[in-house]
Amino acid sequence: MAHAVCPWWLGCFLASGLRRLVQEPAAILRPYAAEGMVVFEPGPGMGFFSLELARRVGPRGKVVAVDVQPRMVEALRRRAAEAGLAGRIDARVGPGASMGIDDLEGQVDFVLAFGVVHELPDRDRFFAEASDALRPGGRLLLAEPAFYIREREFEAAIEAARECGLYPDSRPAIRWARSAVLQKEFDAA
Repeated sequence: MAHAVCPWWLGCFLASGLRRLVQEPAAILRPYAAEGMVVFEPGPGMGFFSLELARRVGPRGKVVAVDVQPRMVEALRRRAAEAGLAGRIDARVGPGASMGIDDLEGQVDFVLAFGVVHELPDRDRFFAEASDALRPGGRLLLAEPAFYIREREFEAAIEAARECGLYPDSRPAIRWARSAVLQKEFDAA
């Protein structure tokens, strides 16, 4: 997969109401995010999914959103405050080489990796960090743009995730995306 970070100025389009005509956050997230969950979202941009995640996890839950672009994080924080959701979203500027989520080890219920894995400099490191952050049985929704990522590239990403202990569970249909739900293996006890 290619490594090229989406320019910050495209964030306005990616967070626009027009995108909801194709990818409605509530419908996409309904099966995965619920009250009280801890959710990790890499590459949230200006928060197209983050705000809905914060609504779904409620006041007892938390969304940790990490982006490498300070302008994206600033816009996400502003939008979260305007929506009354700032207390539920921990918006962080990531260090770049990693996700900077060592403090979340074993605490995350759900990871939303939507249109971001192909932008990361080290896909394998991301999957390892996500696996470390997930609780046993936790899930990761991997979705990549179908018009940009070929099927064989997507399958290679799934195999990289499998090597980190994240196993394919299902293939939800999401418009304009190649998608898979991956689940962290339960501890053998």
